[in-house]
Amino acid sequence: MLALVPVRDGVLPSGADETIAECGGRVVIAGSGTADVPVDGIATEVVLVELGDLEPARWAHRLRPVLADIDDHDVLVLPNSPDGRDLAPRMAVALDRPLLAGATEISTHRVRVARRGGLELHEQRPAGPFVSTLQPGVRGADHVDAAPAVRVHDVAAEHDHPPEHLDAHVVAVIGPDVQTMDLAEADRIVGGGAGLDSEERFDRLDHFAGSIGGVMGATRVITDRAWVHHDRQIGTTGVVVDPTLYLSFGVSGAVQHTAGLGHPDHVVSVNTDPHCPMMAMSDLAVVSDANATLDELLALLSADDGEMAS
Repeated sequence: MLALVPVRDGVLPSGADETIAECGGRVVIAGSGTADVPVDGIATEVVLVELGDLEPARWAHRLRPVLADIDDHDVLVLPNSPDGRDLAPRMAVALDRPLLAGATEISTHRVRVARRGGLELHEQRPAGPFVSTLQPGVRGADHVDAAPAVRVHDVAAEHDHPPEHLDAHVVAVIGPDVQTMDLAEADRIVGGGAGLDSEERFDRLDHFAGSIGGVMGATRVITDRAWVHHDRQIGTTGVVVDPTLYLSFGVSGAVQHTAGLGHPDHVVSVNTDPHCPMMAMSDLAVVSDANATLDELLALLSADDGEMAS
């Protein structure tokens, strides 16, 4: 197994460390600024391939001969990051292999893939070489004590595709809208559970999350009620997250939810039950009605906005 991690300006994408760990520390890092990528502690064998600005079809074309020089890569694994999702199908075409996307577990003979927004796990038994993408937050990273063996692979210009070959290219990079960005990549998350009393209350929770630079999430009981779309469900059957701050309103803390929270630096919970699991794992536990607390916080924010406007 071999990891292939696309990078821009030397920045590893979400889930890169887990993808490298799934492949035993073997990785090809391709893109721009590859020499600046921090690989100590996460990899054992590293191949750096400088490819310039993102053009996924061109990258796949240029990576094919690079991979041909590397032994033992019947399984090629990319992180399920935005650039990983762009590059993976093109690598599958370039290598003439099937693509198993959105995996939660990968080995040479078995792949488990999430389907229907994480409601189902399907087991695949590949009969030969394949390409796959690994969901971030599903396995955790491994720490490597020894320094990795690093080599730079120069790609000759003649390996480029013909000029008439159409390809996606980056027009501009726009900062994420915190209220619409992927939960898995959010630094601040405001979660709501059954302690919030209506669908409208989640609209207010979403507004509050945006006002503090965060993203709104929910528990499974809420998404099952269709108050919130499933892509906002936090947990092992939804989206596995790892924010710096997790602020929960009316979340009791079922194991399916807390197991998908990662390791936030700070956890703040509001609940009427001081003994529920979510309160027990919090740095700050506020024993109060979540609905009333949310309304009060929104009123305070509104008052601050009014003072600034005046």
